[in-house]
Amino acid sequence: MMPDQNGQPADFPKGFLWGAATAAHQVEGNNINSDLWVMEHVKPTLFVEPSMDACDHYHRFAEDIRLLASLGLNTYRFSIEWARIEPERGAFSRAELEHYRRMLAACHEAGVTPMVTFYHFSSPRWFAGLNGWENPDAGDLFVRYCDRASKHLGDLISYATTYNEPNLPMLLKWVTDLGISLLTVKFMISHATRRIGGDHFGCFFLGNAEKLETAMIAAHHRAREAMKSGPGKYPVGLSIALQDEQPFGPKSKRDKKCAEVYDPWLQAANSSDFIGVQAYTRQRVGSKKDIPPDPGAELTQMGYEYWPEALEGAVRYAASKVRVPIYVTENGVATEDDKRRIDYIHRALIGLEKCLADGIDVRGYIHWTLMDNFEWILGFRPKFGLVAVNRETQERTVKPSARYLGSIARANAVTAPVGK
Repeated sequence: MMPDQNGQPADFPKGFLWGAATAAHQVEGNNINSDLWVMEHVKPTLFVEPSMDACDHYHRFAEDIRLLASLGLNTYRFSIEWARIEPERGAFSRAELEHYRRMLAACHEAGVTPMVTFYHFSSPRWFAGLNGWENPDAGDLFVRYCDRASKHLGDLISYATTYNEPNLPMLLKWVTDLGISLLTVKFMISHATRRIGGDHFGCFFLGNAEKLETAMIAAHHRAREAMKSGPGKYPVGLSIALQDEQPFGPKSKRDKKCAEVYDPWLQAANSSDFIGVQAYTRQRVGSKKDIPPDPGAELTQMGYEYWPEALEGAVRYAASKVRVPIYVTENGVATEDDKRRIDYIHRALIGLEKCLADGIDVRGYIHWTLMDNFEWILGFRPKFGLVAVNRETQERTVKPSARYLGSIARANAVTAPVGK
């Protein structure tokens, strides 16, 4: 534990949120009306495998929420799926809204605070067929969905975010090598367009970063107002991807990158109720783009540099730009070695304690992710979960890292892992 000014162990603030997160498309399974489902099943595709049943969280949510609570965590961040709620333009499914209402009720029954994300990368296939977020009507369509969903669910929501990492397309512009074939992307989009019979298949991951940013920031503010006008009184913010950006060389473009990738969204957060910081690694920025990790550096299954201290750097950067409370809405590591996950959690939270000691208003830590799941184009190989999932039986197995984070949550203070 970090000592306070009197040399005594310092706890996290009273009411601090300790949780784990998931995203609907990655865990629910059979999200057949979404754009990502289409892209998973066309050939050629960027996806190494389709999501299919995923973790069957759609049917197993109650037991998964009870499992989260049994670990000692008090918060569950999850997303609702637009493609389920509005499977066809203007046609809203009351049955699916009731499904998410049951999820929210299960959280409250387990003593768990629900934090709901309204858009976590995936869109209805009809929305993608209209060219997605680059369509002039995209903002109106998203706000209508948020209004309808919040009217049905708002009285049970405790926290909400409009988007998950809406700055990701801008962030990807700085990556030196994305490791994907542009020809494959071209054919995938072409085949997806033909499959759904649209004019052009617009996917969030592959959209024009500048156009997406302009449209999504404007829609965020309107969607927040729609949520606020409905039942319930809950904070509405947004979660963005942040890295611990570090200069590399005398002509580093780090400041330019931060101004381009992060600052517009951090400014938008200042008109919201909170900012969600999502950090995994550091990134060194050279004179043109990002610099790859040094040869021999420890890498995660995502190819990121293993750098738990990134959380502190990301939170400090956000705090320098915003005047609203900060929640860590994602932080974690993709690894088969759970001892490295325990080390990552410990070191990341030590850095978070330092932020708190310096007066930064951090109010929660939500780990990514609750369970091993479908990691987008990389399929099921990367293991981010606190809980393992048997792909054949869907059996859940709690990892030692889950118990370690749970012990921290119960104590509301960081303790050293066993053996340290």
